[in-house]
Amino acid sequence: MPINFQTALGVHEQALYARARRTEVLGANMANADTPGYKARDVDFKAVLESTQTGTSHQVSTARTHQTHINTGSVDIEAALKYRNPYQPSEDGNTVELHVEQANFAENAIRYQATLTFLGSKFNGIKTALTGGR
Repeated sequence: MPINFQTALGVHEQALYARARRTEVLGANMANADTPGYKARDVDFKAVLESTQTGTSHQVSTARTHQTHINTGSVDIEAALKYRNPYQPSEDGNTVELHVEQANFAENAIRYQATLTFLGSKFNGIKTALTGGR
């Protein structure tokens, strides 16, 4: 019986892609903290995972460049990219609040690492099943 990685890994594979994209978005926000008129954005992680599970909305697919590559499915990240409302807007129209961005970035990094750890344990379980515990 062939191994179905989408079933074996569950939603964690898509979560990893979503966390990576959120890291990019939060980094862009921090880089533009002093840019007049820049609007801070963030990824609605819950919406990404819900759309992945239901298979709805505007999906961004990764390409398989070789037949032996794992099919990653699709992750709806761009549709879940939202503008953030600032707690204290600046006079120049910039909505980036550096302390908020840094806190979100740190939290996202921890969750990204947790997802990697969980996927690693999933792969170890699959390896154990394939080798018979040896």
